[in-house]
Amino acid sequence: MAQRVLVVDDDRTVSDVVCRYLEHAGYQVDHVGDGAAALAAVAAAPPQLVVLDVMLPVLDGLEVCRRLRQRPDGVPIVMLTARGDEADRILGLQLGADDYLSKPFSPRELVLRVRSVLRRAGGEPVAATAQMLTDGGLTVLTGPRVARLHGRDLALTLREFDLLAHLMGHPARALSRAELLERVWGWRFGDQSTVTVHVRRLREKIEDDPANPRRIVTVWGVGYRYEPADD
Repeated sequence: MAQRVLVVDDDRTVSDVVCRYLEHAGYQVDHVGDGAAALAAVAAAPPQLVVLDVMLPVLDGLEVCRRLRQRPDGVPIVMLTARGDEADRILGLQLGADDYLSKPFSPRELVLRVRSVLRRAGGEPVAATAQMLTDGGLTVLTGPRVARLHGRDLALTLREFDLLAHLMGHPARALSRAELLERVWGWRFGDQSTVTVHVRRLREKIEDDPANPRRIVTVWGVGYRYEPADD
């Protein structure tokens, strides 16, 4: 059965092109034009992924993203932002969007991003084989994509999980933002603030004191390093 994608965009020209390319790629596509309709559509029949524009009538895309992230099913979200709206892009990532594209964008690139996010959502591990990574009460299982801290399941987005798994899989090694962007996101070029935002969100979920992180530490002028627990 084809995977279902919900496209949420009030620009008919853009949505027609996006829907056509996604359908040609083999997805079942539904379309709504405002934020309230998007929430109703997801509640009625949860899709496998939502393509979500930021600028929407009734409820904007950022509010829709925030509400979708409160759902237990964790539906993946790819956000569409206007070129140059860095604040919206960063806020969308902070609210839990799994990926984003800036308008104008290539419909083919959008299809590739959707395919990548869905592949990871379907259980593709970061590494070639499934792993169990453990450190100081933190456990990551890359096969079923489960992360637990002191026995409690962590609510991580797809990218947060992949980033944590990659950092834990390379302990005590300084990793640049550019390297993380390529290894976790698969982007050779891109806005490295994406990495910064996701690290900040991860710290809020796994650090005892996010303002003074012990696990994911900043390597000034380079990027980040995962520090294994002393025990």
